[in-house]
Amino acid sequence: MALDNTIDQPGERPAAPPKTWSAARITGFVLCGLWAVLGLLLVWSLIRGYDAELLERYAPRMLGGLWLTAKMVVLSIMMGSALALPIALARISTSKIVSKLAFGYVYFFRGTPLLAQLFLTYYGAGQFRPFMEDIGLWWFFKDAFNCVMLAFTLNTAAYQGEILKGAIQSVPKGQREAALTLGLSGPVTFFKIILPQALITALRPLGNEVIFMIKGSAIASVVTILDLMGTTKLAYSRSYDFNVYVWAAILYLSMVETLRYFWDRMERYLTRHLRMPNEN
Repeated sequence: MALDNTIDQPGERPAAPPKTWSAARITGFVLCGLWAVLGLLLVWSLIRGYDAELLERYAPRMLGGLWLTAKMVVLSIMMGSALALPIALARISTSKIVSKLAFGYVYFFRGTPLLAQLFLTYYGAGQFRPFMEDIGLWWFFKDAFNCVMLAFTLNTAAYQGEILKGAIQSVPKGQREAALTLGLSGPVTFFKIILPQALITALRPLGNEVIFMIKGSAIASVVTILDLMGTTKLAYSRSYDFNVYVWAAILYLSMVETLRYFWDRMERYLTRHLRMPNEN
């Protein structure tokens, strides 16, 4: 029986395995091809149906709607962030009552559609108008923008709170034990050691939540808010030109890609100490 006596020479790389056309590889090429075809069709539609007068008439309104969309997303994310940490702390609380209440809040807002939550806030408040007037809150709920902001804030607070909960629990217990050994108090340990590490872990899922809010904000148009989607629907109802939806899709995509780029840069900057020198 002959043995293979060949020995790889030092410094030589082993031969790369031959490329095989696996099912996943073929599926990837097919999907890329479909996306390319779709992109070409959209470009062709824009070129073929270009209407300078339509664009001149509705472009300022759509840009105004874009600004309103960005405003709603930023404000809801900021207010949701203020609620997220207390929700996360309540979720991991040793008190069963507090943790169960927080679980119920998160379960409801994560388990029901955002559209249904918006309808409950906007139309549901109108069912209790006399009571709202008696307690002095009707001025808030009669404004569609306030109802949208309330629904968006409560929804994103539930998601952000659950993200922070998982990030806090992912910090190794050794960090807490080391802080206890040094004689640090509980609040100092949490805010100086645990929370900064948890926020680094939560960066990527929090970025995804912001992107989901950008796309989900389109439902604000169903309660008379003239955001980007609202102005697009208005333009289509008056022109019956489908290209206005293509332009709206491009604007939404631009927002998402801009956020994704800057969020990725921020994440790389904040986690630069966790990478090897040759990875920076």
